[in-house]
Amino acid sequence: MKAVIDLLVDRLNGLMPRYGIVLGSGLGSLVEEITDPVRISYRELPGFPIGGVSGHAGELVAGYLGREPVIMLAGRVHYYEKGDAGAMRLPIEVLAGLGVQSLILTNAAGSLRHDLPPGSVMQITDHINLTGLNPLIGVQSDRRFVGMTSAYDADLAAAMHAAAQSESIPLSSGVYMWFSGPSFETPAEIRMARTLGADAVGMSTVPEVILARFFGLRVAAASVITNYGAGMTGAELSHEETKDMAPVGGKRLAAILKTMIAGGGV
Repeated sequence: MKAVIDLLVDRLNGLMPRYGIVLGSGLGSLVEEITDPVRISYRELPGFPIGGVSGHAGELVAGYLGREPVIMLAGRVHYYEKGDAGAMRLPIEVLAGLGVQSLILTNAAGSLRHDLPPGSVMQITDHINLTGLNPLIGVQSDRRFVGMTSAYDADLAAAMHAAAQSESIPLSSGVYMWFSGPSFETPAEIRMARTLGADAVGMSTVPEVILARFFGLRVAAASVITNYGAGMTGAELSHEETKDMAPVGGKRLAAILKTMIAGGGV
């Protein structure tokens, strides 16, 4: 980890971001809003996990949103790629080591609500993890017993809603349920998720929230809705649909995050 932090401190030339952002599918446009960008491929960072999902750039981008310094991870590694729930541990630990205080996580997700159609944005207020997986399994310290009652920071949530209102962009709130993937959920699993109180489902983010809290970061998260859950429309799901629809909601979420952060943040 130290080698990566030292390399980044040298390349960032004094930039000290308070915000880190993990960009999911469809959020690449937010990178273009950064001024004075420093772009570093994950391949240049020793030990950094390199994903293989189309639609994820695989680079770190640092610079300014408005007057606020930020650092973005354009692309993530998912559990289903390596069978490791802690695949994103090094990137998140590095962000914490660089002085980042708040982590904003984004993803593409399937909606379980008819009033949350493809193209819309949902702020994540809580999550459900019934996978049996946890990125802290095996950590030999009492620090592994991380409290999750306030995993999603209330002040960051309020700032995100205020930014959405300022941009006149509808922003729903709801519970995200993590499935390991890579296969999509079955109609029966979607019915179960709805019964348990989930509003959206996806294949990422939850391990990153746990890791972020482990490293003492504040967390906010949002989903770009790309489809309805299996069985809700009768249509089969596909990754192509995710890639096609993600930019629609992605532009809306990018506008929200830019307004949220550019004015000085929280």
